[in-house]
Amino acid sequence: MPSQDFFIRFLASGGFISYIPAALTGFKKFTGSGLAGTFLALLLTPLLPEGRCTFALFLLAFIPFSIWIAGLAERSFGVHDDPRIVIDEMAGYWTAILFMDRTPFNLIAAFILFRALDTLKPWPIKKLETSLSGGFGIIMDDVLAGAEANLLTRLAVMIFL
Repeated sequence: MPSQDFFIRFLASGGFISYIPAALTGFKKFTGSGLAGTFLALLLTPLLPEGRCTFALFLLAFIPFSIWIAGLAERSFGVHDDPRIVIDEMAGYWTAILFMDRTPFNLIAAFILFRALDTLKPWPIKKLETSLSGGFGIIMDDVLAGAEANLLTRLAVMIFL
C-alpha cells in the first residue's frame, strides 16, 4: 500500500480503530466499526475546542475535510462506504453534540441517539444516504443523523432534566 493510501486509511479509519471490529466480523456492512468510530469521537471530545463558536468553526472545517478523506478512502478501499471508514461517525457524533453543554447526560444521550439513528436510518437519512455518492454521501447521512440526534437530545434534556 503506497504511503498516501496508508495516511488516508489511517485518517478515515480513526487511526485504524475500525479495523478491529471489521476484522472480527469479516468486513461486512454491519461490523461494529461505526460503534468504534463513534466511541473514538466521544473519547476525543475533551480535546476539541470548548467554546460553542470555536467548536462550530472546528466542525465547519472538519466536515469538508472528512468529505475529502472519505472520498479518497472510498477509492482506496474500492468500496462505497466501506465499514472501515469511520470519519463519518466522528463528524456525525460531533454534530450531535454541537452547541450543547458537555455534561455526561448530553454526551451519553447524544451517543445513544446518534448510534440508533445512524444504524436504523429513518427517513430522510436513508434517502440522503442512497441519493448522494462519494465522500459527500458517506459523510452527509451521518451529519444529518447527528443533527437529528442533537435535536432529540435537547428534547430529552427538556423532558428528563
